Amino acid sequence: MKPLNRSARRSLLVAHVSISVSWLGLTVGLLTLGITAFLTGDPATARAATRAMKIFGDWLIVPVALFSLLSGLVLALGTPWGLARHRWVWTKFWLTLITAALSVFSLRPGINEAAARGSADIDLVVAPSVATATYLFITAISLLKPWGMTRRGRRLRGSARAGTAGAREAGAGKGVDERSPRRTA
Repeated sequence: MKPLNRSARRSLLVAHVSISVSWLGLTVGLLTLGITAFLTGDPATARAATRAMKIFGDWLIVPVALFSLLSGLVLALGTPWGLARHRWVWTKFWLTLITAALSVFSLRPGINEAAARGSADIDLVVAPSVATATYLFITAISLLKPWGMTRRGRRLRGSARAGTAGAREAGAGKGVDERSPRRTA
């Protein structure tokens, strides 16, 4: 993929962070509603909480999950971070892919079943709890960038350095500055 220019990268980064934070907020909201529906002794409150969860599930879960996955993928492929160069990016990608799939194929159907019954079981507390913990972990590794490069990333960095060193040697004595491949004169 062609590298993103600075303006496109920044715009996409803002969109990605915004939608990812929205996904985290959505799961916290679902968790709150799931706990309410599960713990309340009032059937009307349980029905209201599961209906609210269904609205979030029907309108927000799928687009938010898919846009977060897609925007992160485009950022990874369109920037020097790459998709498989750094362990934190690779981990973040797989966790996002797994949680997006679980949101679409497990959480949403579970919410729909609970809304049809008008009551919640422990699954509507566990699923958003796990999702929230996962998104917090993804947020932490996005900020901290732990673990270094993957084997592929080290190999790509080594070949890029070898290519730069070769260009410097070929340009030695031909008006090429040692620090830059551009001509000095």
